[in-house]
Amino acid sequence: MTAVHRTVDAVWKLESARIIAGLTRLVHDVGLAEEFAQDALVAALEQWPSAGVPDNPGAWLTTIAKRRAIDHIRRSERLDRKHEELARDLDQQPDQQPDDVLRLMFISCHPVLPTAARVALTLRLIGGLTAAEIGRAFLTTEARITQRIAAAKQTLADERVPFELPAGPELAGRLSSVLEVVYLIFNEGYAASAGDGLIRADLCLEALRLGRQLAELAPDEPEVHGLVALMEIQASRSAARTGPNGEPVQLHEQNRGRWDQLLIRRGFTAMLRARDLGRPPGPYVLQAAIAVCHAQAPTAEDTDWRQIAALYEALARLLPTPIVQLNRAVAVGMSAGPQAGLDLVDALLTDPALQNYHLLPGVRGDLLARLDRPAEARREFERAAALTANSAEREFLRRRAESLPDDAPPSLTLGQATGEFLRREDLDAQTLRAYAQTLRRLCLAVGEGLPLAELTPDRVAQTFELAWAGAAARTWNRHRAAVRSFSAWADLPDLARTLDRRTEPPSPRRGLDLAELWAREVPLRERALWRLLAESSAGPRSVLALNVDDLDLDERRAWTGKTWITWRSQTASLLPGLIAGRERGPVFLADRRRGPGRPPAAADVCPHTGRTRLSYERAEYLFKQATGHTLRDLRES
Repeated sequence: MTAVHRTVDAVWKLESARIIAGLTRLVHDVGLAEEFAQDALVAALEQWPSAGVPDNPGAWLTTIAKRRAIDHIRRSERLDRKHEELARDLDQQPDQQPDDVLRLMFISCHPVLPTAARVALTLRLIGGLTAAEIGRAFLTTEARITQRIAAAKQTLADERVPFELPAGPELAGRLSSVLEVVYLIFNEGYAASAGDGLIRADLCLEALRLGRQLAELAPDEPEVHGLVALMEIQASRSAARTGPNGEPVQLHEQNRGRWDQLLIRRGFTAMLRARDLGRPPGPYVLQAAIAVCHAQAPTAEDTDWRQIAALYEALARLLPTPIVQLNRAVAVGMSAGPQAGLDLVDALLTDPALQNYHLLPGVRGDLLARLDRPAEARREFERAAALTANSAEREFLRRRAESLPDDAPPSLTLGQATGEFLRREDLDAQTLRAYAQTLRRLCLAVGEGLPLAELTPDRVAQTFELAWAGAAARTWNRHRAAVRSFSAWADLPDLARTLDRRTEPPSPRRGLDLAELWAREVPLRERALWRLLAESSAGPRSVLALNVDDLDLDERRAWTGKTWITWRSQTASLLPGLIAGRERGPVFLADRRRGPGRPPAAADVCPHTGRTRLSYERAEYLFKQATGHTLRDLRES
């Protein structure tokens, strides 16, 4: 990426929310507003490398985007009065308008949207997070977040949601989702879920700014002040959270002299405002109280962990989420001893929401290390490192694993056995890919460093329930078969013996219509291959392995080295044209020569054309694309 492209990317992260918010006020459609903003981004990528970065890049992007909006409205034949209004707006400075970002935030959190969609859309528009980052924040998939965002934009457009701040009871009703979004934005900045750095300061500052404005907008809401207090105190530790090389520094190891006292005082002030309102504490006020306990302790040893554990217990009653329960386990581990904390953590191992959450094995590793169980702790830190997408955190966890002694006698680990199993040469590529998916999921769930002898059917069953409980019967059975094959190869008792095979429903796919297939116009290679499979009933791999010198065209047969493959008249009429005078090499050739990075075996190269043998995977793909069926279906027809 060039320096100009990096500049464009940085400006976009800083300015996109304001640009989209300003456009939404003009066109009253979030989806259109984001589209015009993206047009401006494309224009910057095209023009700035040659013309240079403008003095005020944010204003440049805003101007281009607003011009796109004007063009759109003109094309839609809006009233002249609206044209004049937009033209005047184009000449105004962005800071002369009310806080459009705050208005956009309340639109994104409008009650017409489901809660999950409100949060996802606001994180996308306000925080500038990608769908993948939002997915990690919600412990769900990128595809699901993308669907939520698209559906939310369509709903806002269909309902014609006005671009205005709510008032009265409506304001209070919509605050909770707004607060959740602000805190998620802050958390993504405070502990980045992906990338090279641990902290994204721009997101922390944006969340603080929005939180403070919300406190001015709703001064009688204690939860708003509680959130502000929580963010102020957590942000005060930012300078002490990373070491000289960007590595994470744990809370109890931080230099408290580097904590920002101004932010701590601001947090205390916000906390006092929340308490002065005299209402029962909500989730954010309780979390802020926990942050206050840490900030008041002069040293890590002076921390009142008993009080923090009590606050987490109260928080868990109000907000019994897996993440809160995990944090409570940490506090209990510090106040009542590591075994008490470990018991709480182990109760969370079967929670599907935490199966890919790296902090679960990270916390468990810390507790095991304190219990003087270094081998188990080492494996948990390794598993946590494999699960995190943040490189700084990954290296930190790996170092923690390497710092622990490994006094256990050398033994074959699950990761080593998996590697050897997947390097087998007696399995085809498709089968190996299926086995790899199963075994790598198992490695993530229990840790690659687990001695193979300690892998039990119960641990395998737990992995299946977490990863594939809701999967289709065919998918479940495929993973079960992979584990059984691995067990047999490793000379282990059947690791899938507690997993019942599920009944697969009959395939709804229609039968293969051969008459329709033969009527198609397809390339000679595919026509000859498909005819040969249909007429010979031979396996696809055996047919694709044929060489020209194996063929006896006069007798309509070919020797495979083990048996004869025979065919009838339609195949016989196609093969001479396919061979086209070639005397040696594969019968069925790939579309092009293989690249130099993947040298083929000599037997798989045609000496006349230099092209390689058509692979089974490519032949299968082409047939599926054409018919929706597999080559095996053709053979059986």
